[in-house]
Amino acid sequence: MTTTERDESRAHSERGTWIPAYVALGSNLDDPRLQVERAFEALERLPLSRLLLRSHCYRSRPMGPVAQADFVNAAAGLLTQLDAPTLLDALKTLESQLGRAAPVVRWGPRRIDLDLLVHGSTRLQAPAIQVPHPGIAERAFVLVPLCDLSPSLVVPGVGRVSGLLRRIDASGLERIDA
Repeated sequence: MTTTERDESRAHSERGTWIPAYVALGSNLDDPRLQVERAFEALERLPLSRLLLRSHCYRSRPMGPVAQADFVNAAAGLLTQLDAPTLLDALKTLESQLGRAAPVVRWGPRRIDLDLLVHGSTRLQAPAIQVPHPGIAERAFVLVPLCDLSPSLVVPGVGRVSGLLRRIDASGLERIDA
């Protein structure tokens, strides 16, 4: 992240500007549906933020080569006064508080995963943060719940959620709540 991008992001927070942000939630350990519900509850307590939208929950097959249980995935829509790096730090803190341990292998099983997908019109590429999330356009387990919240959302530099979803195979997802 450049100094200019960091300054612009902080300026939003200092002015008290409310920025829409979207977060992906996922779990495949220790009653995954319960873990996602606990994560939604934790998002309600984020400072300078308001949880406004909750998607349905979906069961999805895991990514990667590791044999593991299916995931439960969802998405949350927030309004926040936090800049993108501060919000990401808050999400990582919530993961720790909710019992996430570092996976033994990449894309391995996890109790909870919270990914910052979109933060207003923010576009950041740095080692510690990438916004929008780099895998958003290829992942049905992200796009389907995100489409529940805002099919017309334009992911900066990527495209409209509904259009992105039409380009991929989402047949492997199963909605698991009413």
